[in-house]
Amino acid sequence: MRLEQQPAFVLHARAYRETSLLLECLTREHGRLGVVARGVRGERSRLRRAQLEPFQTVSIGLLLRGEMATLTAVEAVGAPQRLTGDVALAGLYLNELVVRLTGRQDPLPTLFDAYATTLARLAVGESPAWSLRRFERDLLEGTGYGLQLLHEADTGEAIEPAAWYRYVVEQGAVRCAAGSPLALRGDDLLALGQDRMPDNRGLKSLRDLMRDVIRFQLGGGELRAWRVLAMALSQRPNTKDP
Repeated sequence: MRLEQQPAFVLHARAYRETSLLLECLTREHGRLGVVARGVRGERSRLRRAQLEPFQTVSIGLLLRGEMATLTAVEAVGAPQRLTGDVALAGLYLNELVVRLTGRQDPLPTLFDAYATTLARLAVGESPAWSLRRFERDLLEGTGYGLQLLHEADTGEAIEPAAWYRYVVEQGAVRCAAGSPLALRGDDLLALGQDRMPDNRGLKSLRDLMRDVIRFQLGGGELRAWRVLAMALSQRPNTKDP
């Protein structure tokens, strides 16, 4: 099947044979695709390879056969997103998250839009921690594992802002004592559900919640980006881990 002018982002690239790359791409209409980009590492293909950098919207042509596609055309769309330093690390975290938590050829247009929106937020300097929490929420929702953030799991009653909860992944929010492991304020859960940024303590609690949920989805596994972020930020003690 031949696909033309597909909006896409390159999530990951690695060398393949002498002059080619194996790509993981997120497309709007066909989800995540494995793509062979032939000949793009040659001396005459510098411009074409530059168009396959992360964080840049591209329009690609593909020949899709079975699980893998072959790149037939690529064109940059608009100016590239300029992510540097810790913000670039946050962007790489997004990419790993999509690769690890989505299947190939599963159309997720809302996820594509959420990814594009998150890159734009990072590029203009919005809070990396809050941007990532919103994307994690939207990714889980888009892949069928949305969080229950507005009502208690066992009673169905509305979550109370002043109460404390622990989030049981396959059930939802259950009341607990304030000092319980992974306890969250009800207001922090509501903030994520209502798309309003919590305070710094709430952001940390939501980060811990999301890591717990993502570990569950990975069967107990870890994301490499968590270690990379921790190592990078450990050298700057006053910087908070996003």
